[in-house]
Amino acid sequence: MENTRENKMGTMPVNKLLISLSLPVVASMLVQALYNIVDSVFVSMYNANAFTAVSLAFPLQNLLIAFATGTGVGINSLLSKSLGEKNFEKANKAANHGILLSLVHYVIFLLVGIFGTRAFFMAQSSDIDVINYGVEYASICLIASIGVFTQITTERLLLATGKSMLSMATQMSGAVINLIMDPLLIFGYGPFPQMGAAGAAIATVMGQCVAAATGIWLNRRYNKEIHVSFRNFRLDGSIVKRIYAVGLPSTIMASITSVTTFGINKILTAFPSVVNDAQSVFGAYYKLQSFIFMPIFGLNNGMVPIIAYNYGAKKPDRMKKTIILAIIYAMTIMLIGLLAFTLIPHILLGFFKTNVVLGVPAFRAISLSFIFAGFCIITGSVLQAVGNGFSSMMTSIVRQLIVLLPAAYLLSLTGNINLVWFSFPIAEIASVVMSAIFLRRVYKTIINPLYN
Repeated sequence: MENTRENKMGTMPVNKLLISLSLPVVASMLVQALYNIVDSVFVSMYNANAFTAVSLAFPLQNLLIAFATGTGVGINSLLSKSLGEKNFEKANKAANHGILLSLVHYVIFLLVGIFGTRAFFMAQSSDIDVINYGVEYASICLIASIGVFTQITTERLLLATGKSMLSMATQMSGAVINLIMDPLLIFGYGPFPQMGAAGAAIATVMGQCVAAATGIWLNRRYNKEIHVSFRNFRLDGSIVKRIYAVGLPSTIMASITSVTTFGINKILTAFPSVVNDAQSVFGAYYKLQSFIFMPIFGLNNGMVPIIAYNYGAKKPDRMKKTIILAIIYAMTIMLIGLLAFTLIPHILLGFFKTNVVLGVPAFRAISLSFIFAGFCIITGSVLQAVGNGFSSMMTSIVRQLIVLLPAAYLLSLTGNINLVWFSFPIAEIASVVMSAIFLRRVYKTIINPLYN
């Protein structure tokens, strides 16, 4: 089994390998994005304030996902590199430690769900209906987040050994359950009570738990390269450090999105006459943009183990080709997104029954950043795959905290809400410059020396 795995990751034509690993994940992530959109569409049909509340809940949900996926990236990178080096004992330790770290993170979010949600929503809105809907929705998602932590961890174990089709099956199982249960629980069809925003949260949690159970079973049944066992387990600080060396920057980068989203929603309160509509438009944007960005993240999931494996195997040509192809694919996807958000924003906004007059200029302004973003996302994952996550993290910090939020605030002082949205392309320009510099450094200091 190990030899087959090694031959596939080290010898299969790079383009075919990248597509074979990425496409199933891209497909499953598109389904994930679709059910996130459908979830919000149903909530917007149920109640406008409920949709605003779900939009405001995004930073909390994103923070949760950031911790889960960040740890998963660290597990994935260490596992793939260890397998490339034929160090199977280290690979098993990486899996064991990753599972333990995910459980620790779940306990943290359990406590946030119990004690922190009301204060979070009160900081963003003075509308009592919005606050109550938000607390109802977010509390359920966080308290029952064991499902999403387990799901993402088991998916990463499958991806690290090249089993992307099985990883897709994990995500698809959860997505199908979510799509089925959403309308039943939100509107109260059949034997189910009408639960509104709480129903949307319960449907989400149910899907995550089903996906988690599927992931556990698939790993036990088919993932023979990795042996997960806590018998005689001892915490190894060096393994934890290696996982966090790659995973923590990824976690921080994704978490920063929560900070900036929270910040933008606060900035929008400077326009009290349209604040609920503006926050709903911003929420609709984040739901829809996931349909564009998710394929890029799926591409990353296929790219990272290829780069990490061939880095461990000292095959720089395969690393270079993987990077170039990933950038081309990412920028092509983002071009499609730019065209959609520019040409048909009114149609996209119509799904959410939100303010089209406010939404059209917002969508067109923000989408100007898409082409730059494709390059930056791929570059950030390349840096993480070769253990240089700090540079990726710094790029994200500069983009979102040092440029995006200050630019949005300054533009809000003009009194024209439409100008606020241009902070996104302004920030992306700074990001693309830094990404290009760091990628060049990776070529010079990490990839090219492998030829010697």
